[in-house]
Amino acid sequence: MKNCKVLLVIVLVLYSLAGKAQQDPQFTQYMYNMSVINPAYATDDPEVINLGGIYRSQWVGIEGAPKTFSAFAHSPVGKNVEMGVSLVNDDIGDIVSETNAYVDFAYVLKMSKSTRLSLGIKAGATFFKTDFGGLQFTDDAPDQSFSQNISRVFPNVGAGAFYFGKQFYLGFSVPNLLKSKHIENENGVAYQSVEDLHYFFTGGYVFNLSNNLKFKPAFMAKAVSGVPMSLDVTGNVLLYNRVELGVGYRFDDSVSGLVNFKLSPSLRIGYAYDYTLSNLGNYNTGSHEIMILFDINKLGKSRGFDISPRFF
Repeated sequence: MKNCKVLLVIVLVLYSLAGKAQQDPQFTQYMYNMSVINPAYATDDPEVINLGGIYRSQWVGIEGAPKTFSAFAHSPVGKNVEMGVSLVNDDIGDIVSETNAYVDFAYVLKMSKSTRLSLGIKAGATFFKTDFGGLQFTDDAPDQSFSQNISRVFPNVGAGAFYFGKQFYLGFSVPNLLKSKHIENENGVAYQSVEDLHYFFTGGYVFNLSNNLKFKPAFMAKAVSGVPMSLDVTGNVLLYNRVELGVGYRFDDSVSGLVNFKLSPSLRIGYAYDYTLSNLGNYNTGSHEIMILFDINKLGKSRGFDISPRFF
């Protein structure tokens, strides 16, 4: 197992240092994690501060597999203005760690009585570091690329647009507009690290099938140079505005099952499981995600179960 961990970590690190484009960390419950990828995400609810977090353990059973944590908080702060913060930490085998921390700003335009267009920007930094001290090599003279740890900080900005109403949304965003690139030459070994542009296109709709039953299809497409486009499609049903069940499919990668519960007017928790369909599925037992959403009323008023549910 230790050799498996070393192999996985080395492959992923080499993939980064070789300058190949990579997908940002992925989430199955992306519809509830939207502000992490799109700074324009807005709820247009001036009374509430929205907070949330997702923890993802990917490819369980492979030693050194990625573990990702994301958190966000955002709220309207003035007329037509929403602001927030977002954090994403991606850890591979306690060897490679990347943390993205951002402040988000969105301006919301009223397009009609029931629709809004939000335009947003995010600014912050990416903290990338490696710790090769725990690696064990079979060769007496290991690769010099892993002889010294790496620690870098890259400033970055992102932008997005979010068009939405009470029962639908469409979003487009580029979370990192600046290519973080550096070239080092140590001990005769040259390597290059590049953070390429990632493009996200998202959408969702809520169909009212009855007073107590709603159908919520959603999708997320991700594109980056040098990597095939990734597409997630999800279909959830919401029962009595309390319980949500769903299935998802990530093309050529995995199938998913989702469930979340509204435990109180302010608190919702959820869980998702991914079953890997690719050849990697022979070596892991799937991926797990835990989600929590919490709404704080700025005025301290109680929010009953009869309020409009938080669809996205």
